[in-house]
Amino acid sequence: MSAINHQFIYDADLELKDAGLVAASAAAQVDSTAKVLDLGEGFVEGNLIVDITAIEIGDENDQIYTIILEGSSSSTIASTIVPLAVLLVGANEVIVGGCDVDSIIGRYVIPFRNECVGTVYRYARLYTVVAGTLTTGEGINYSAWLAKSNV
Repeated sequence: MSAINHQFIYDADLELKDAGLVAASAAAQVDSTAKVLDLGEGFVEGNLIVDITAIEIGDENDQIYTIILEGSSSSTIASTIVPLAVLLVGANEVIVGGCDVDSIIGRYVIPFRNECVGTVYRYARLYTVVAGTLTTGEGINYSAWLAKSNV
């Protein structure tokens, strides 16, 4: 079986999270500052690119990391938050509908659109939910950005 090499044009203005450790649930940051993207007033469709460089899965096999692209009508993400795309990674034992193996490092491509139930959400951010036992304190290390579909 051959591997797929997902390549996309990188635009620094669409970066949602720079490389760094996440060991507790939190909104993503770029250069140590919370990052919110203004996608504009119209409909947007593309890909959330997540490059995982480290992921802790310990003997407990209960670690799960939920990476959520959240949309909002508020530029501060203070209200009306909806999930636009979700990536679940971690121990196979706790990922429902997974690939029947523990998650590994690499590139994950998740399609998204900034519309939910007929409403377009102008603003977007990334939020990571960390659950399970982190015995080594490593958590997950990743970077993420938005890219145009290759179609």
